[in-house]
Amino acid sequence: MPRDFPHLVEALDAVVRRLGGVTQVWRFDRMATVCYPASGRITPAFAQVAKHYGVRSVTCPPRRGNRKGVVEKANHSAAQRWWRTLGDDVTIAEAQAGLDRLAAKLDSRRRVLDGERTTVAGLAAAERLHAPPLVAFPAEFDLPRIVTPQALVSFRGNSYSVPPGLGGAQVQVRHRLGADVLRIVTDRGATVAVHHRASDGAGRVVRDDGHVIALEHAAMGAFSTDRPCTHKTRRPPSAAALAEAAKLRGLPATGPAAHVVIDLATYAATAAKLASAPTHETYESEED
Repeated sequence: MPRDFPHLVEALDAVVRRLGGVTQVWRFDRMATVCYPASGRITPAFAQVAKHYGVRSVTCPPRRGNRKGVVEKANHSAAQRWWRTLGDDVTIAEAQAGLDRLAAKLDSRRRVLDGERTTVAGLAAAERLHAPPLVAFPAEFDLPRIVTPQALVSFRGNSYSVPPGLGGAQVQVRHRLGADVLRIVTDRGATVAVHHRASDGAGRVVRDDGHVIALEHAAMGAFSTDRPCTHKTRRPPSAAALAEAAKLRGLPATGPAAHVVIDLATYAATAAKLASAPTHETYESEED
């Protein structure tokens, strides 16, 4: 289960939407996001969540290993075995598709209720569910992020722009569950950007027009027109370069290069010998 309150609410809302309704009771382990672990009492924050969805929250009693073990064992295949099969590069959509295939297999497990044989799918279909609320509980995410040198902040597979000059700074991405917008604030709480949220994992770059103009001005401002452009220094050719040029033109070389003599006659003689493969007569003549 998620370790922080907003992600827990988001996961519960996703399960409710996929089931098409809300059960009568939610049972939890003694997790700090739901209750006070020492006493088992529901926290005021999660009590508002339970009221929003119209359910009764129940925590596992202390020192009841058998009851707790039954609940955990029912989810063992999904929480342990299936989870270990996921690779590091799997996407959320691919993971959800794999979990749906696993759930279809688990729905065919046989069960006995009141002496009658049934399946997990049959028990789920017979369970009474009431309609979920129209909107999710407005839990707010507050996630730290680092601004890139391109004045972008990443959030759930997309990038959102901020004003230039914040590269390398830490900001907070604040998003309320169910809202269409998100805010980016500094560590002091000042809002620097408000964007419409893109679909998770879309790979979009969402930029504000004002941020684009400011970034262009900042980039062009790095170039100064006060001083003229510097030209390349024209250096005269060296003595070695002049000697090479003279050889190319067929002129006698001067300087140190004039004492270098390259005779290709030896290479030509060797190449002539290797022009044809040696024969048996060649070896006999060499032995004589």
